[in-house]
Amino acid sequence: MMWVRRIARLTVAAMLFVVLAIQLVRPARTNPPTDPSAVLSARVEVPAGVKALLDRSCRDCHSNDTRWPWYSNVAPVSWWVIDHVNHGRSHFNFSEWAKYNSEEQRKLLKQSCELTRKGAMPLPSYLRMHAAALTAEDIQALCKWAPRTIDQTTVD
Repeated sequence: MMWVRRIARLTVAAMLFVVLAIQLVRPARTNPPTDPSAVLSARVEVPAGVKALLDRSCRDCHSNDTRWPWYSNVAPVSWWVIDHVNHGRSHFNFSEWAKYNSEEQRKLLKQSCELTRKGAMPLPSYLRMHAAALTAEDIQALCKWAPRTIDQTTVD
């Protein structure tokens, strides 16, 4: 019976060592510099209500202005969060709106509405940790704004 306790203590010690050791593997949490003239709100009119919902529910993964929560410093969760943000930015970045051509901008705005209507955005995993859920009114406001903005976007 004593050997069982010894193995249990060694196992706990080994697990603790691993948890502490993985804290040394720290991928970069970045907020790249942003040109204020290139952001979405500098290029198209964004009503206050839509801007508020974009800030609350989209900004952390789809802009260079990510608010990094405390747990983004704790591995292995930090690895997942940082990858999530990098992945989101690669698909759509409000801070780099000017880099998209008119056709891409139209597509991104249309997808924003479609994905929120389907409940695919914000991601359910993000909603579990953040007060970012979109109400039916939020989705309606976004989907009312997006087509008007698409109509204002000219093809290059």
